Amino acid sequence: MTTPATETLDPLRTALLVIDMQERLLPAIEGHERVLANGLLLLRLAKVIDLPVVLTTQYKRGLGETVPAVSELAGVDALDKTSFGCFGDDAFRRRLSSLQRDQLLVAGIESHICVTQTVLGALAQGYRVHVASDAVGSRTEANRRVGLARMERAGALVSSAEMALYELLGRSDGAAFKALLPHLKG
Repeated sequence: MTTPATETLDPLRTALLVIDMQERLLPAIEGHERVLANGLLLLRLAKVIDLPVVLTTQYKRGLGETVPAVSELAGVDALDKTSFGCFGDDAFRRRLSSLQRDQLLVAGIESHICVTQTVLGALAQGYRVHVASDAVGSRTEANRRVGLARMERAGALVSSAEMALYELLGRSDGAAFKALLPHLKG
């Protein structure tokens, strides 16, 4: 039996889900610079290899728009929701279903709330879920760790943005790797 831990991400099966990277929420996140940088790395990857992106906001009237750099790289409109888990939103479920992908690569905030509830919903729907641990965050590091542990116990693969990037690229001799190389140094 295969699990997310025994199979690599496949660009033809994967969608990138970026949860609630919003202007008023992101500054309160512990390590928000790391979360943003790795989220942007994944969005650059999505652009280079044509991964579909689903972007969400949590009650944007209260928490603001998506961070401009994220919105610009995503190239899609954010789906606004009031349910913490994305699967509690009809528009989200329709959008994700229309992509016909069975692997999800997840980034966003907050790890222990919206990210965890979304991952649990995805697992319940049969998705293979990879969580980029360095591209998710919470207001406290303790809550980020608790969220990651819960998602892993539930069956998600907790890895990193760079690990996902290299799995999706698969090789170093292509144009995609060369395009992303400047973002991998330093």
